[in-house]
Amino acid sequence: MSTKNFAIPVDKTGWQLQDNSGTVRFTWDYDTQRDRLINLYEKGKRRQWDAKTRIDWNLPMDPNNPAGGIDEMIPIYGSEMWNKMDQKAREELRLHLSAWQFSQFLHGEQGALICASKIVQNVPDIDSKYYAATQVMDEARHVEAYSMLLDKIGLAYPINFNLRDILNDVLTDSRWDMTYLGMQVLIEGLALAAFGGIRTFSQNELTRTVTAYVMQDEARHVSFGRAALKDYYPQLTSKERDERELFAAEACRMMRDRFLAVEVWETLGLDVNECTRFVVESESQSQFRSFLFMRIVPILKDIGLWGPKMRHAFEQMGVIGFADTDLEKVMAEDEKIADEIDAMRRHEVDKVVALGELDEGQNDPSSQA
Repeated sequence: MSTKNFAIPVDKTGWQLQDNSGTVRFTWDYDTQRDRLINLYEKGKRRQWDAKTRIDWNLPMDPNNPAGGIDEMIPIYGSEMWNKMDQKAREELRLHLSAWQFSQFLHGEQGALICASKIVQNVPDIDSKYYAATQVMDEARHVEAYSMLLDKIGLAYPINFNLRDILNDVLTDSRWDMTYLGMQVLIEGLALAAFGGIRTFSQNELTRTVTAYVMQDEARHVSFGRAALKDYYPQLTSKERDERELFAAEACRMMRDRFLAVEVWETLGLDVNECTRFVVESESQSQFRSFLFMRIVPILKDIGLWGPKMRHAFEQMGVIGFADTDLEKVMAEDEKIADEIDAMRRHEVDKVVALGELDEGQNDPSSQA
């Protein structure tokens, strides 16, 4: 209940507008109610950054391996096709895989930008509107950063059809919580895990830096969706929760298949069926796809989407073991690593400035007197 002295109680004067994407909700209760969401909003305000100045875009990038990845992370590494490739063909494959991966990140970030703006208009409480507004700016910055990164790579791919279909489902659903579930929990939860692989294994400083900074923001976004849905889902009927579990299970399968990289095999003229078969059957690639759900599984359990359908889907996918992951520890690590990269960069800048001042002093005749 609002502490402001309205002439007519705010719960009697709510205003809703209907458009094609759902209900636009105005609230006249401007008093915040949920400390956790407001704390995320405050952190979101403090953590705003400029992609053009926080990142050193002059850092070098290998044109034949822009992501700086190790060969063991290439989906068809170790296959007969890979073993037959000469150096030029392998360099072309590394380039296209990097371009494809960062293109999907870019498209996903634009989807998140649109979803966050939808949350601002659809969500009923002011706490969530506040935080979602900071996320809109975050996502715009991520689109800018990945667009600049792809400019350096010099190659881009269109959106993967699995990602496109999930975004279509999320954006056309009129229920406000489905935007949270589809974007904040599922798409961004999986993206965080994929980002983590680049941050851990990439040998290129620029791609590692961009990824670490984006992950710092995304950790807050996932926490936002988790907090909002954890409050809301206990209010749903069993039937309503079942509907959301079915959606989440199918979306998880589609996101897993998104990493088959079919578009790359097609573009390079490789045998698509053979590449797909190897990726599906490869033990290392199976482990990689399982790792993608390290955050999603415990979040869905935490928010209450943990019925038989959801558990069965995760058992079939071989990821049920992530249910007890310590989410707070994982998210804290995402923020810590970005701060450490900032500290290292400041240290390098300070060293360059100090060397410049030393050179000026040595070349100044008055200092020799």
